[in-house]
Amino acid sequence: MSLLTPHLGFFIWTVVAFVVVLFLLKKFAWKPILKSLNDREANIANSIAAAEKVRAEMANMKSENEALLAKAREERAQLLKEARETKDRIINDAKEQAKAEANKVIAEAQAAINVQKMAALIDVKNQVGKMVIEVSEKILKRELGSKEAQETHIKELIEEVKLN
Repeated sequence: MSLLTPHLGFFIWTVVAFVVVLFLLKKFAWKPILKSLNDREANIANSIAAAEKVRAEMANMKSENEALLAKAREERAQLLKEARETKDRIINDAKEQAKAEANKVIAEAQAAINVQKMAALIDVKNQVGKMVIEVSEKILKRELGSKEAQETHIKELIEEVKLN
């Protein structure tokens, strides 16, 4: 049982050793340990603050990226709309130009047809006139076969002309 109950001297020396160790620790080790704990605590707090700051910046960058993406989508939509409008305008201009060219060609063709028609009519009139003259000449030659009949006919025509 003497092993279970300590002696008073052993107890005093243990208390004295504990006080000496406590004094030495307080004198030399306590301040550096507390300083390192405080430094570590400050480092952890700074890291947490930096992480919060980075998280806030990331959220800000994410919202900026989303805004830029939305703006890019709007610009793309605007460019596509302008491209469609340009395409439609070019197609309409080409159609109008083609219609104008077609109308011009049709008008020129109609003018050429009218010119040819008039030339054909003039030609027909000239041919009819020649045929009338030839037929009249032949008829007059038959009727006025003699010289006396011709002179009489000429005198009658002269008198008619004078009367008119």
